[in-house]
Amino acid sequence: MVNNFEDLETWKECRNFRKQISKTVKTFPSEEKYRLVDQLVRATRSITANIAEGHGRYHFQENIQFCRQARGSLTETLDHLICSLDENYITETQLSDFRNQYNLCLKLLNGYMAYLQKMKLNESLK
Repeated sequence: MVNNFEDLETWKECRNFRKQISKTVKTFPSEEKYRLVDQLVRATRSITANIAEGHGRYHFQENIQFCRQARGSLTETLDHLICSLDENYITETQLSDFRNQYNLCLKLLNGYMAYLQKMKLNESLK
């Protein structure tokens, strides 16, 4: 049973992703603090924040829209991670691990959005 956004599997997994990236960016060079580090932190925080905000709207279509924003931030995060690899701040192995987390988050988020779409359709048929 989902009582709040913290019960959502997609939010939990995206939170884990955010925490892992937050830990990793602490190893980046200090000159990246207000560039790549800031972008990664903002993008990952946006993922979970948008899932939470959408859940709090109590309207299927609005929730779906916030999930779309979360999905965009998730994809933005992957691009920043690829940039991190290109700058030699992370290894191929780290990127591969992050890509696996990304794919799981994306799968869960898309599944949640499909569920919301189905609930929206069911509501409109009443």
